[in-house]
Amino acid sequence: MDDILIEAEGKMGKSVDSFKMSLNTLRTGRANAAILDNIQCDYYGDKMPINQIAAIKVPEPRQLLIMPYDQNDIKSIVSAINASEIGINPVIDGKQIRLVIPALTEERRKDLCKKAKVYGEEAKVAIRNIRRDLMDFVKDDDSYTEDTRKKEEADIQKVTDKFIQEVDSIYKDKENEIMAI
Repeated sequence: MDDILIEAEGKMGKSVDSFKMSLNTLRTGRANAAILDNIQCDYYGDKMPINQIAAIKVPEPRQLLIMPYDQNDIKSIVSAINASEIGINPVIDGKQIRLVIPALTEERRKDLCKKAKVYGEEAKVAIRNIRRDLMDFVKDDDSYTEDTRKKEEADIQKVTDKFIQEVDSIYKDKENEIMAI
């Protein structure tokens, strides 16, 4: 019986972790190397994440410095950043690339909050799907008595509510971070 709760917490925890990773890719006006995590650039015919072919540093609060391991990759990295939706223009500075992160406008902040909310809703749907699957398992398993089944369903619901609250809390924190000037 406790195995179901352990499984629920494990799967729901992974959904929350995925949500946190999605939020890290949002630009908040401060330099964060995680905004480049989902950008793939051409690397000798393959698609590779920028962080695997270059070192990324944060020399100033509003600036990222990308230092490719191979200088021939600079053009590929620049074109990948330009093609992405992060809205930052890369500047080639010798053997490195500088990304100066501009201040966010009010409209852009609201758009980022909407995007964060969408990520939060996706995480909640994933958590609810896990709950539904576990509830179905409990209902279909004949080894449970009626009282045990109700107790398990109540426990699964408590775990679900806990993770939904966690997603809401993380979203609120991110929203406050985005909207801060």
